[in-house]
Amino acid sequence: MLSEQKIWLANDGNGNHIELLPQMANRHGLVCGATGTGKTVTLKVMAEAFSDMGVPVFMADVKGDIAGMLAPGADSADMQARIARFGLDGAGFAYRGYPVTLWDIFGKDGIALRTTVTELGPVLLARVLQLNDLQTDILTIVFKIAEDNNLLLIDTKDLKALLHYVSEHTKDFAADYGKISTASIGAITRALVALELAGGEIFFGEPALNIHDWMVREPDGRGVINVLASDSLIGNGRLYSTFLLWMLSELFEKLPEVGDLEKPKMVFFFDEAHLLFSDISKTLLEKIVQVVKLIRSKGVGVYFCTQSPKDIPDAVLAQLGNKVEHGLRAYTPAEQKVVKAAAESFRENPAFDTYEAIQQLGTGEAVVSLLDEKGIPGMAQIAYILPPQSRLGAATEAERDAAIKQSLLYGKYAESYDPDSAYEFFVRLGLEQQAQEERLRAEAEKAAEEARLNKEREKEAAKQQKEAEKEAAREKRERDRFAKQVGSSVFGTLGREAGKAAGSALGSIGKKVGGNLGAALGRGIIGTLFKK
Repeated sequence: MLSEQKIWLANDGNGNHIELLPQMANRHGLVCGATGTGKTVTLKVMAEAFSDMGVPVFMADVKGDIAGMLAPGADSADMQARIARFGLDGAGFAYRGYPVTLWDIFGKDGIALRTTVTELGPVLLARVLQLNDLQTDILTIVFKIAEDNNLLLIDTKDLKALLHYVSEHTKDFAADYGKISTASIGAITRALVALELAGGEIFFGEPALNIHDWMVREPDGRGVINVLASDSLIGNGRLYSTFLLWMLSELFEKLPEVGDLEKPKMVFFFDEAHLLFSDISKTLLEKIVQVVKLIRSKGVGVYFCTQSPKDIPDAVLAQLGNKVEHGLRAYTPAEQKVVKAAAESFRENPAFDTYEAIQQLGTGEAVVSLLDEKGIPGMAQIAYILPPQSRLGAATEAERDAAIKQSLLYGKYAESYDPDSAYEFFVRLGLEQQAQEERLRAEAEKAAEEARLNKEREKEAAKQQKEAEKEAAREKRERDRFAKQVGSSVFGTLGREAGKAAGSALGSIGKKVGGNLGAALGRGIIGTLFKK
């Protein structure tokens, strides 16, 4: 609740208000406690107060009961006792629902929430895919190749298409980007396929979330509470925590520097925060620390919710100025160390032993330390958390469906579409290469056919030449034979007659000589005639 524009979170044992100052709300915070100690109620009370102040809120609904904030709380004997205990009757307390926008990565229990592969980036995507350092480096190079070539990576099929192309052309990229292992590319591709089988590809696509759509107020001035359905998503802890870290990164990158404000521009509650730091790489931890340190100057407050402060790395824990510690139990030496660490994170109050107090807290009770006007942590106080004004339980299916369909953002994000991106580029490139190959193949076939025809023409010409030569030789033989016959006949007769006239002694000689001479002369004369 709000009390004089301060967030009235709880009362101490004397009935005094314990209040979170709005100007210190962007110094971040921590809400811890064992299961069933009242963390969810604390988150709701804080979220309601921020909404009443006009500050948009983001909350992850891990157990499915945060969405009930859209409906008014129900009266009961227990609630009446708590109202009386805190003196809420005259303080403006009333059962009422809050402006809630429901979101769901899988698009079932809320408005579909998407981002693009490019927006997520290689470091966060590597965490989702559980890549080792070498594979992460290769993935970073692939993202760089996409950036340098203006290739949009919208969904997983875009990234797979680019990975395949890079794998096929590693030598072409080696000079500019270094040696790229095809084995690592294969491992990344297999991890992408596994993510798709787990339903993770639904998270990637268009229209991608515009982070400014979460930073809106209702006409009555209350900030909208954006609730992410996470009861299914929490089964994939890496995807869940990576998405929330991506959202923080988006806020950090998209929002301008504003310095210290009278109240935050937005407050972000990170439930099950231990998942964020589970098996985290040094690079990613450094990124988280950087975001948590610097996002305060963007007017954003971040509140981690987990079971123990030890779930949060010291570098991050040091940035969390507002602390609410619900009860912890210590039955083993290891658990005692956890409680001791939690107690030591508070500024000591000489009125009680913080270590003992944490173990004795009941449901709805907490040890609280909030920043004062100067940003100095207050001494630990035993606090009794106020009840929420909205419903404690979950929303019904009908209420959830109505809230989704009535949202002004439903029409913007309900239908996904597939823009022209890297996958389509490589499809066109493949078609162009195929067309080029077909053209080259057609040209080669045409050249081969032309060569075959030329060879056949040359063969035919040679054949005709050979036949002409053969015909000429035959004609020559015919002329020679004819000439010989004519010469022998004509001049042989003349020779024989001459021989007879010359005398019988010379007849035979004349006949022979005359015949040969006649044949020679005949061939010469007939040949001359044929040539003419």
